[in-house]
Order: sequence, then C-alpha cells, then structure tokens
Amino acid sequence: MAVDPLHASETRVTRSPAPRTPPERPSAHPTVRFRIDFGKRCSVGIGKVELLEAIARTGSLSQAARALRMSYRRAWLLLEDLNSSFDRRVVTTTTGGRGGGGAQLTEFGASLITAYRDLDAELRPLADARLRAVGEHARGGQASPVIRPTPISRTLARAREAGPAPPRRRAVER
Repeated sequence: MAVDPLHASETRVTRSPAPRTPPERPSAHPTVRFRIDFGKRCSVGIGKVELLEAIARTGSLSQAARALRMSYRRAWLLLEDLNSSFDRRVVTTTTGGRGGGGAQLTEFGASLITAYRDLDAELRPLADARLRAVGEHARGGQASPVIRPTPISRTLARAREAGPAPPRRRAVER
C-alpha cells in the first residue's frame, strides 16, 4: 500500500480491539478444603495428605517434594510433624548414601490417607447441595479492585488542588 508522503503524518494504523468475552462465571460447585485437628498440636490437611500420596508414589521424600514443587525442608518438616503427632509412624525413612535412601508409607499412613479421602468424598456432595445457591453469586476472583491512596498519590493530589507552582527564583550570579 502506497502512502502519500505529504499526508503520512495523518495516516494512522489502528488495530481493532479484541472481541470482548463475558467474564467467565465461576463454577457453582464449591471446592472443599479442610483440616482435621486431632488435638492442639496434631492436624492433617490436604497438604500433608498430598505429601503422603507423593511419598507412596515415588518412594522418596526428596522426589515427593519435587513433584509437589515444595522445598525438601518443608516436606521434611511436614513429615516430622506427622510422625511426631501420632503414636504410630506414618512413613518410615532410610538414610541415603551409597545404596540411596528412601521413604515408605506405613500401613497406618495408608489408612490415614484413605480416611481423609473418604471424608473428602462424602463432604463434596454435601457442600454442593448446601452451597450451590450461594456459589451462583460468587465472583470467582473477579472482585472489584479496591484502590487505596498511597502517600505519593495523596501528595500529587494536593499539588494538583493547589494549582500551578509559583515561578522559581533564579540564583543571582556573582
């Protein structure tokens, strides 16, 4: 396409805006995430259960941590918390070295996973039945933004209200 050089500055290339799609409505089905507290310092939630499941799949605490994108230290702390929270161990570990270490889920650990997942399966339809009407009104992350003034924006607002600044005095050269 040839452009007239005299009117080139008037030529504008515009892109048509992308077609607007209505905001995605969230699912009316609530997601249930829960934690079971067995005492003041003994709790099991989805994070610990997923760690136990990953250990059962991989046979290794470090591989389980990697699979969950969790630091080894975090995984180790969660596992130590689980093992010290019950009078039975949920996972047995062997120290690494020449033959390599490992982690193995105990029978008690497997029963803990099963009990948690069974309760989860029972809670989902209950939550769906009780909360579906409420879920239809959820914004699903589309909440209106809350704009809080920062100290800088307050200073700029005051300056705009005050009007233009008086002219600066020039330094007198001697």
